[in-house]
Amino acid sequence: MIILGIETSCDETAAAVIKRHDNGQGEILSNIVLSQIEDHAIFGGVVPEIAARAHVTALDGIIKKAMQEAKLDFKDLDGIAATSGPGLIGGVLIGLMSAKAIAAAHNLPLLAINHLEGHALTARLTNHAPFPHLLLLVSGGHSQILLVKGVGDYERWGTTIDDALGEAFDKTAKLLGLPYPGGPQVELAAQTGDPKRFALPRSMKGRDGYDFSFSGLKSALRREAEKIAPLQEQDVADLCASFQAAICDILKDRVSKALQNFKDRFPEIEVPQLVVAGGVAANTAIRTALDDVLEQEQAQMTAPPINLCTDNGAMIAWAGAERLALGMSDPLDAPARPRWPLDPNAGQKIGSGRKGAKA
Repeated sequence: MIILGIETSCDETAAAVIKRHDNGQGEILSNIVLSQIEDHAIFGGVVPEIAARAHVTALDGIIKKAMQEAKLDFKDLDGIAATSGPGLIGGVLIGLMSAKAIAAAHNLPLLAINHLEGHALTARLTNHAPFPHLLLLVSGGHSQILLVKGVGDYERWGTTIDDALGEAFDKTAKLLGLPYPGGPQVELAAQTGDPKRFALPRSMKGRDGYDFSFSGLKSALRREAEKIAPLQEQDVADLCASFQAAICDILKDRVSKALQNFKDRFPEIEVPQLVVAGGVAANTAIRTALDDVLEQEQAQMTAPPINLCTDNGAMIAWAGAERLALGMSDPLDAPARPRWPLDPNAGQKIGSGRKGAKA
């Protein structure tokens, strides 16, 4: 089956066409992503109103380009998928309404996709990851550990009680005067820094459960920066390296506990699979740290290519194909949702923030 996917949940306007073969293998026929980084850089973060206007301006052209690159017409499609949430509601509405219009005009099934499910299933598109597997989802808006049992079947084991990891990277970069987007800038600066210069806290490390907390780490870094202000270039590098080292230690602790639980729950699986997805999964230091955990726990990591870790239309199209293959589709009045948990039974976490708990 051939699916067009549309993604507009934040600051990427994206469309892609994928083919799902009868054996379950996936093939990307086109994948067009228009980044809005330059539009938001001067504000140091994503401005929802600017993002929505940019989606309105660009989306039709992006869809047209995706279809042209795939060398297909709408009549060749078997369905159309679009992000229905969670995300910035203005952007979500634009992509979803466009998908509904195309579906109605061409009598195609509509797949209203949870953005997080797009990330969760990408490794099945690129690596045919088996069910069940463990998912570490780390992005600008989400930090979660989930058990992926099947399409539409998820258990959230851990989430952030305050900032998402990508948000913590971006806020750290802004504090240190680094440009937006902050995550890649912090990683770059850390390469020349001393990770042991500043003794930053490892929040939640050693505690029971699998939840995350990053606000205390961010506050501790601010205090250290204020002590030595004005900051020199090497100070910034050392702060970034110390921050990143603390993040890696936290992730190693949380993922190690989750893998141990996975092995206890599924003893018949000889080599547990950890899928790492989301924009922060592109961080090479984090991937290296997780390699150490996987070797210790005798598990294997699967991570999509870096260009599929960040938001894109291919992951939405693939999630749509997986759902349509199981006979699932959605009505044309499917709602746009600013918040939409993958695990509907997961309770809200109590912390200084709510985003990671609800989404």
